[in-house]
Amino acid sequence: MTTSADTPPFATGSEPGTALVTGATGYIGGLLVPRLLDEGWTVRVLSRSEARVREHDWGARVDVVEGDVGEVQDVRRALDGVDVAYYLVHSMDGGGDLARRDRRLAEGFAGAAAVAGVDRIVYLGGLHPEGADLSVHLASRVEVGEVFLESPVPAAVLQAAVVLGDGSVSFDMLRYLTERLPVMIAPKWLRNRIQPIAVDDALHYLVGAARLPAEVNRSFDIGGPEVLTYEQMIQRFAAVTGLRRRVVLGVPVLTPWLASHWVGLVTPVPEDVAKPLVGSLVHEVVRREHDLDELVGLPDGGLVGFDDAVRRAMRGTRPDHALRDVLTVTAATVASAGLGTLATQPDSRWYRSLDLPSWQPPKLAFPLVWTPLYLDIAATSIATLTRLEDEGRIEEAAQYRRALWTNLVLNTGWSVVFWRVRRPALAAGEAVVLAASSADLARRAGAAGGRARWALLPYAAWTAFAAVLSTAIARRNR
Repeated sequence: MTTSADTPPFATGSEPGTALVTGATGYIGGLLVPRLLDEGWTVRVLSRSEARVREHDWGARVDVVEGDVGEVQDVRRALDGVDVAYYLVHSMDGGGDLARRDRRLAEGFAGAAAVAGVDRIVYLGGLHPEGADLSVHLASRVEVGEVFLESPVPAAVLQAAVVLGDGSVSFDMLRYLTERLPVMIAPKWLRNRIQPIAVDDALHYLVGAARLPAEVNRSFDIGGPEVLTYEQMIQRFAAVTGLRRRVVLGVPVLTPWLASHWVGLVTPVPEDVAKPLVGSLVHEVVRREHDLDELVGLPDGGLVGFDDAVRRAMRGTRPDHALRDVLTVTAATVASAGLGTLATQPDSRWYRSLDLPSWQPPKLAFPLVWTPLYLDIAATSIATLTRLEDEGRIEEAAQYRRALWTNLVLNTGWSVVFWRVRRPALAAGEAVVLAASSADLARRAGAAGGRARWALLPYAAWTAFAAVLSTAIARRNR
């Protein structure tokens, strides 16, 4: 077949019919549906929640079949009368036997598509090198593609690497690593070559694949016009977004398992999602052929370069303040701890003259308890502020920040009032206020959700105990 990339052979073929999109509430699916509608397709989606579908701008323009892709009857209802079926379902949580589960779902979908007389299945998989020892996740995506290619229904299996777009998990990982780490330790495989693709170009290929000739049953590599290493993508992202050049320090050994923990800690990408993404970076993922360009034509204006794709993706995004939060919260917590330590005088003659309750902990207990508590305050507050800001809960983040500053001032103030001003009664009153502030701070961290939701409870409990102790000392020393 020798046709111009600008004039695909089927451009004057049959009119668009009915397309089923699974995974329509996901990132790619949510962008694909309006593209198909604009091309004249009647779109049906299979979703477990019709209400969630209707929340989208295009929600009122599609037919919704409420059901689960794992239930054969639901899939059959969804595929009835469908011409093209998009399968955009991937297991990213790592739960259970991922490969077996994905294979079972794909086999059920392919079988139902054959019974329903579907003309084509379109699947978006992962770009990968031939013959490589792939990660479990990437190998599973390859296997799902093979299931569709071996089914009676013609399939187009599109294979992409990093998709550049706001909302793409692989792009989010690149963005937050770059924004939050001016200096980073990177494994040597971050110098492997990758061919990223702008999300608009990926959607162009997905829409075009729906109208491939019936005899086409194969996989296609898709990618943008540039091949870069992950480290080069980090530096290019920094340059485009006005950040300073990042310092990337290579280390000989950093397993994907360890790297995924690191990504989960530094970025809002969950660890169980980061693991398959990191596992795919171990390999060089570059297009080996450009056949789909010939069959569906290139996008108007050609493929989007990396820099332009980043600019488009970052247009309208909220600024990330995680690095600012790390610096300010750490500085404030260290200052509070340092000033409180300087004010403390446990060996003073005045303190030794006080009548202390018999249940007061020994002097050694206080630094042993306060050191991890200050670390807890800093780590939990950074995680909480980052989570709130990532989720767009800006007012909650501002309220938490004010509550934190108030709490740290009260924390330091108690040491000054008790040890320097030597007013036990006044210090007892402030200790009660500090305990209430600490309980409120713990409540706010809990309301933010995430792993740190209960992390400040020990701090709240200890300040409550300190308030009781401080009150008892005040009563004994009127």
